[in-house]
Amino acid sequence: MANKTPRTVYACQQCGAQSRKWLGKCPDCGAWNSYVEERERPVGTPQSSISRSGLRLRENRPVPFSNIETQSDLREVTGIEEFDRVLGGGIVPGSLVLIGGAPGIGKSTLLMAVADKLSNLYGKVLYVSGEESERQIKLRGERLGVNPDNLFLLSETNLERIFDEINRLEPQAVIVDSIQTVFSEKIESAAGSVSQVREAAGQFLLLAKNLTIPVFLIGHITKEGMIAGPKALEHIVDTVLYFEGERYHNHRILRAAKNRFGAANELGIFEMTGQGLIGVPNPSELFLSERPLGVAGSAVIAAMEGTRPMLVELQALVSSSKFGNGRRTTQGVEINRVALLVAMLEKRVGLLMSGDDIFVNLVGGMILDEPATDLGIVAAVVSSFRNIPIHHQTIVFGEVGLAGEIRATAQAGIRLREAARMGFKRAVIPQNNLPGIEADDRLEVIGVRSVVEALEALF
Repeated sequence: MANKTPRTVYACQQCGAQSRKWLGKCPDCGAWNSYVEERERPVGTPQSSISRSGLRLRENRPVPFSNIETQSDLREVTGIEEFDRVLGGGIVPGSLVLIGGAPGIGKSTLLMAVADKLSNLYGKVLYVSGEESERQIKLRGERLGVNPDNLFLLSETNLERIFDEINRLEPQAVIVDSIQTVFSEKIESAAGSVSQVREAAGQFLLLAKNLTIPVFLIGHITKEGMIAGPKALEHIVDTVLYFEGERYHNHRILRAAKNRFGAANELGIFEMTGQGLIGVPNPSELFLSERPLGVAGSAVIAAMEGTRPMLVELQALVSSSKFGNGRRTTQGVEINRVALLVAMLEKRVGLLMSGDDIFVNLVGGMILDEPATDLGIVAAVVSSFRNIPIHHQTIVFGEVGLAGEIRATAQAGIRLREAARMGFKRAVIPQNNLPGIEADDRLEVIGVRSVVEALEALF
């Protein structure tokens, strides 16, 4: 008689690769010391109407493409504008959304507010927590001022029991805090392991698609800032959101890294207050509220995050170094990009800064990686180097090439309209963006072709 005892395998906790023996380095993803001993999943008998977790599945049949009803306009709007913006206009029924962020950043606070809105608008919402008791969740809700009648709390980590309660309650939305704490009795491994996380996410995907209800999963992140668990977790879900923010700033940024139902580069900005998270409809005013005027090394750039224009202050400090080998320190912009632009200024403009310390900071804790910030970095660095301030009513944006040329950027008209709305009088932009720009009497637009022309226009 064949031995049906499950065998031991070693699984990489980063990518999910398996091996019969322990390996110090994963051959697939290159992670060190990531293999953990697990039990191989036994092969069970197929079930047509019930999933492994006890979910009642509907019987699927092939459907002609023309007979399927469109769902493009059937979004559930929560009323939290910044949250709806990041999701692409609202929640798509049957979607699986994964939200990650650093500990204490406000993930549970945000989803408590979302649960409150959904329960008041659409019916029963089940909030499952594996890290807090019902009383602790109630305490947070009272602090936020929410008291919905259709919100149900469940402190449980067993996947099968969670699905039993879902079958009994039949909610209109499910929130799981967090996916790393949920475990299935069908798998012999610890909660949070690759097998458990993949199994739990797969079962919640079946739940969302078969019952056509939105499911929100909160995920832990690693010290590198990535969602913990296998990369397959992000492939399973429909939308991946990252909740970011500096520890000593009041505002939080909700960023979409993946979205099957909308733009994957949208941004939502919230302010953390004593009453919870409040959406910020005008981020430009927030980031420019404490900007110093008439100070060298400060430049305002017009950036785009998804469909939203934002004006952000970029500061630079150039100081002589006593060691002859200058440092490059940045926050909010890529350090290699700053080093490249400084080398271009030395070669094309003749500004010798190789022996100077250069510090570049994007004010407000923002992180921007779009090429349109290049001209702002150049303007701020040169302003600090020459100790000449840029006029406080001037904005800049444009991509800078290695030859010193200024290249056109996308959505220049939207950036200029935001600058005019915020009271700016002058804009230095790429020359090739001028033909598609509508004239605005409130804003003087100067087109430049090279860094030399840009510096002449600014100084």
